[in-house]
Amino acid sequence: MLGLNLKTDPRWAKLVETDISEILTDHAWCEQKAATNAMFIIINNSEHQELVTDMLALAKEELDHFEQVHEIIKARGFTLGRERKDSYVNELVKFMKKGEGRMESLMDRLLFSAMIEARSCERFKVLANNIEDKELSKFYNDLMISEAGHYTIFINHARNLTDKMKVDKRWKEWLEYEEKVIKSYGTENAIHG
Repeated sequence: MLGLNLKTDPRWAKLVETDISEILTDHAWCEQKAATNAMFIIINNSEHQELVTDMLALAKEELDHFEQVHEIIKARGFTLGRERKDSYVNELVKFMKKGEGRMESLMDRLLFSAMIEARSCERFKVLANNIEDKELSKFYNDLMISEAGHYTIFINHARNLTDKMKVDKRWKEWLEYEEKVIKSYGTENAIHG
């Protein structure tokens, strides 16, 4: 369904298990950034009523995920660390088209968002299937399903608000670009690292 060109090596989950507090902090901040992204889309595209409705629901869900991760952090006696720079996301930002009109920008923002959700979904699946911690395995399985839904929301809005053929062509470009980017990742204790 996600169509990612390069899968995450399952051994990445073993790296994550070396410091659970680190991945949980990184994950919490990823959820916060996802909520902020949904609000950014609303602020810049408020005339699209269905998009606003879906982005509001998505922002609430992402904040709920942030809260869930924070509760796990607290329950395990950890402390939420400082916000982290997400180099993977910053690499994707470089690929977004700029200055080509509002609808082109919206299309690319939605595809950028879909890409992040797709990779997060894939990473959560790797964690769910490979981490020994049963509580976190179930947690990441549940979130994997949610992230797949978010991916679908972004892709569907891109197709509904702009030309479907143009979206599909650009999505293919995104998949090819992301494949090159993700080759440099998978060695850090971070959701996209």
